[in-house]
Amino acid sequence: MNVSIEAFKVFFYNELPEHVLNISLMMKYNPDMMHEKERIIHLYQQLYDGEPWLGINLKSTLQNISPTQASTRFLANCNTIWEIVNHIISWRYAVMDKMRGVNIATPANNYIVPVTDTSERAWNETLQRLEDSQNEWISFLNNFRQEDFDTVYTPGNMTYYELIHGIIQHDAYHLGQIVIFAKQAV
Repeated sequence: MNVSIEAFKVFFYNELPEHVLNISLMMKYNPDMMHEKERIIHLYQQLYDGEPWLGINLKSTLQNISPTQASTRFLANCNTIWEIVNHIISWRYAVMDKMRGVNIATPANNYIVPVTDTSERAWNETLQRLEDSQNEWISFLNNFRQEDFDTVYTPGNMTYYELIHGIIQHDAYHLGQIVIFAKQAV
């Protein structure tokens, strides 16, 4: 059954509080109502602080990690959790800039920079920058025109659709690394 958003709200208004009428609920009861953009926002938000398919999210995972754990290099040839989080933040902004038409070359360090201030204040600032990047991505995606998904970012020859999904995949990949390193810290 395909119903409009307004009909959906009228039907469920007496049953559920207003704040429950969100994208997750629309997907559950009628996924056909959602446009691809809303599905992507939902996936992105779930991976950050919701209940994604993989069972863990970025925000909850990082909240359980201390600055000492975040700055520990568990394997000689690997990055620290903190470096990975900074890398995630940098790539999020780089891809947004690419989609705004800025031609960006990936730096030689691939946005992996050693952390020099390993204080609790600095870790909290890093987590806040991650939260800020999440909010900016959600705002960016909310304002993104669905018809621009097929626009090609020339230097990488990828569509904006691929770049957006690439960021989701990138976050999920690094979340896996963070979880593995966090288990070493226990």
